[in-house]
Amino acid sequence: MENTRNPNLFIVGAPKCGTTSMYDYLKHHQEIFMSERKELHFFGTDLYAPHFVRDTEKYLSYFKNAGDKKRIGEGSTWYLYSKLAANEIKNYYPNTKIIIMLRNPVDMMYSLHNQRLYNGNEDIADFEAALEAEEDRKKGVRLPKNPYLIEGLYYREVAKFAQQVRRYIDAFGKENVRIIIFDDFKVNTAKVFKETLRFLDVTTDFDYQLRTSNPNKRARSQFMRNILNNPPQTALQFVKKFIPQSIRHALREKVVRLNTISESRPPMNPKLRSRLQTEFKPEIEELSKLLGRDLTDWCKNE
Repeated sequence: MENTRNPNLFIVGAPKCGTTSMYDYLKHHQEIFMSERKELHFFGTDLYAPHFVRDTEKYLSYFKNAGDKKRIGEGSTWYLYSKLAANEIKNYYPNTKIIIMLRNPVDMMYSLHNQRLYNGNEDIADFEAALEAEEDRKKGVRLPKNPYLIEGLYYREVAKFAQQVRRYIDAFGKENVRIIIFDDFKVNTAKVFKETLRFLDVTTDFDYQLRTSNPNKRARSQFMRNILNNPPQTALQFVKKFIPQSIRHALREKVVRLNTISESRPPMNPKLRSRLQTEFKPEIEELSKLLGRDLTDWCKNE
């Protein structure tokens, strides 16, 4: 596509680890252009969801206004989980920078489960029961209606960070991969962000209010959420026929906002938390060795 520059920065995940905030901060930086939409998922062809952008011309159109910005990027949180995305990105854009954001896998799973409940992509409200359903879901049973990205229901698989991170280090080299721990990002956002700007070789002279994006959310009405996600076909055809697309989108966004409550989720059951911490201890020890940083506090009870 004419007048379109190629991306050289990718936020690849993981989900529920601060990527939305990082994307927002970078988007406001004077030397960085971030795609006009997050979660494009052009790469990672082993995964599929209907809204993933797989057409090359359409994908590049999201960068058409990049101008002369030094860094051009996008953020798609399932690139990290994908077994193919790292090498696919490398094949297209070998000289790029990768940002990976990680969190205690137990907390990430719990938060991801809540996000999927809110989005209508999970129908088992109890977290422990959803974990127990994983093996059945891998066999194609006990699935919610029209779930966005079925693999997102495999919570334990999503949380196996060591092997996922290793794919990017192997593909791009450690010097081109920045690992950010969510705990650090939350405690000292400005410091971590400034270090990220240095990694990207852009100015650290940046004046923008660093605020939290994508907080924990709950739908006020499950019925309304289900109608928005799976509208009756007759109603959908009527709306498409008589209401312009731009108005439809604006109305939908307004209804979603009105139907959303931002609130803290109740703490996880202590016994379940302790069991998961024990289960993930080998994974966390492997990740600690890979990163050269002791993360085993994640295995300890708070």
